[in-house]
Amino acid sequence: MLIDYVSLVGGLVVLIVAGDVLVRGSVSIAERLGIPTLVIGLTIVAFGTSAPELVISLGAALDGLSGIAIGNVVGSNIANVLAVLGLPALFAATSCNENGAVRNSVFMVAITVIFIGMAFHSPLSRFDGTILLMLLALFLWESVRATRKHRAQNGGAAAVADGDGDEELPFDEVEGVPENVGLAILFIVLGLIGLPLGAHFTIEGASALARSWGVSDAVIGLTVVALGTSLPELMTSLMAAIRGHAAVALGNVIGSNIFNLVAIMGITSMVVPLQVPPEVLRLDLWAMLACALLVLAFAAFKVTIRWPSGIILCALYALYIFVVFQTGKVA
Repeated sequence: MLIDYVSLVGGLVVLIVAGDVLVRGSVSIAERLGIPTLVIGLTIVAFGTSAPELVISLGAALDGLSGIAIGNVVGSNIANVLAVLGLPALFAATSCNENGAVRNSVFMVAITVIFIGMAFHSPLSRFDGTILLMLLALFLWESVRATRKHRAQNGGAAAVADGDGDEELPFDEVEGVPENVGLAILFIVLGLIGLPLGAHFTIEGASALARSWGVSDAVIGLTVVALGTSLPELMTSLMAAIRGHAAVALGNVIGSNIFNLVAIMGITSMVVPLQVPPEVLRLDLWAMLACALLVLAFAAFKVTIRWPSGIILCALYALYIFVVFQTGKVA
């Protein structure tokens, strides 16, 4: 039993560290290649920070553990809203008046509804994966268009049009980017080695714990694994709140939730069909949709999430975990 806990926790730690060094090394190389900061943020950083969820879901699917593969993504999206928005609000008020929040929230809700429709026609097939990846391309294109328009309206039209100005500045949203090319390459190599290694130990530990606890693989994926892979978003939002920049939390949550569904589920279902567990169809997909609608309401009404709301969100997440374990016991 102890070795299973060590495998799970150790695997999650390796995943988080490997994803972090992969992002740092990739950003360093991208800067040297002259890739615009906007593209770096929307692709390299977005995919890099979602790498733990991707390798977990892909590895679990290849091992025939579709409950962990799907539960990881669905559970992460729920944790992102209830925990990642709720916990930082205990330390500092989180404003939901961020530019583009309503537009991206609407897209997130639409993606969630489409994914639920696909799930009820399980298994998720390569056709479903193709649609999800097309939606990913649409999201990236729209994000680039909206960002350029926003910059132009704020006096950056010439710089954007010429490819000059702030797009040539170093990417400053990721700390600790190595300046040495050799070190950057080493970071990338370590990240690419660490991600599948961490995923292997995480999946092994998670599936073993599911058997010993008498619950389904989906329960472990929805709770322990999902919360573990959401730790980067949680820590980012917590540190931002402590530093007085809590407003970034909403954007992190929306972006992460969209990528989880269209990129991770899209890529995974392109590789191997995914059978959606019945318990996920009954409860968790609807909980994910409710969380998406809650974020849309926060953005539409420009809500400021303060500590009382933070307590409620955290309590709802604790209640969700309790219900999942109670309903996911294997007979």
